[in-house]
Amino acid sequence: MKKITIKDIALEAQVSISTVSFVLNDKGEKMGISKAVINRVQDVAEKLQYRPNMIATSLRTGKTRSIGLIVENISNQFFSVLARVIEEEAKKLGYRVFYCSTGNDDERSAELVQSLLQANVDGFIITPTEKLGKSIDQLLKMKKPVVLIDRYFPGQNVSHVVMDNYEGAYATTEFLIQKGRHNIALVNNNSAMIQMQLREKGYVDAMKKAGIYNEELILHLDYHSSEEHKIEEMMRFFQKNKSIDGTFFLANYLGLAGLQAIRKIGLKVPEEMSVISFDDHYSFRLHSPSISVVEQPLDAIGIKAVGLLMDQMLHEENFVVEKVLLKGTLVVRESV
Repeated sequence: MKKITIKDIALEAQVSISTVSFVLNDKGEKMGISKAVINRVQDVAEKLQYRPNMIATSLRTGKTRSIGLIVENISNQFFSVLARVIEEEAKKLGYRVFYCSTGNDDERSAELVQSLLQANVDGFIITPTEKLGKSIDQLLKMKKPVVLIDRYFPGQNVSHVVMDNYEGAYATTEFLIQKGRHNIALVNNNSAMIQMQLREKGYVDAMKKAGIYNEELILHLDYHSSEEHKIEEMMRFFQKNKSIDGTFFLANYLGLAGLQAIRKIGLKVPEEMSVISFDDHYSFRLHSPSISVVEQPLDAIGIKAVGLLMDQMLHEENFVVEKVLLKGTLVVRESV
């Protein structure tokens, strides 16, 4: 199939090549081209299914109409759903999205930022790793549009869109207490990232307020350990603390591993132990009993992140840094 060029459009629309170029680059009105001619050129371009040469466009404008999306793990349902929302929203605005997964590896994360810089993406949406602050500082110094999602660095003046993790964890812990659970365990990873710290703080404050806080009921697991190792550690933890009557997992992958540990030691949910996990997963709905979750507003996070990024790209010198905090939802199922 022959590749359509602006010359073909010019012949079909009976205008000059320069007129087609101005119209397709949104400079028609500025160059005094009539609305009728602009519409005719656009109609012909659509009819002939014209696709611009992205490399040539990039060289001419310095823009690639692309966004670099860096997430922790694209195979995790939380990030895959978030990525889908971002891609759909960007597509509506004529932008492509390049996906990258960090595996929560600081060195890989920094390398991905550099690779996307070399690819000349127009902006970045990032779920940062623990030590990615320097790379984000570099992007800010270069005046590259950047928005952080899911987590952020408290001392950094950069736009971000996150859930109110503290409130979500606090309210969920209170809910478990109201349901008569008083020996509530918390399973977290050993990350120093702000979202995990805020979730744990919400749990701790709610437990202290109720006068039932017990530091021994908090388990921290190595993020990079295998699922099998996490399951083994949780089995030992539950067997050591037989008084536990509720467990709050602070991430869906922790909840998935935890359910396997609970099953292996023969505990009944919810009769012997209530279970709630942060972030939903398909398996939680299919599990018997179905698992209650703290659900993040993924659609709202993705849409708002793209909106903030577009604002930065359109108003490079006078955009406003926005730090957006959204409410989550406790979805109560059969596990409580």
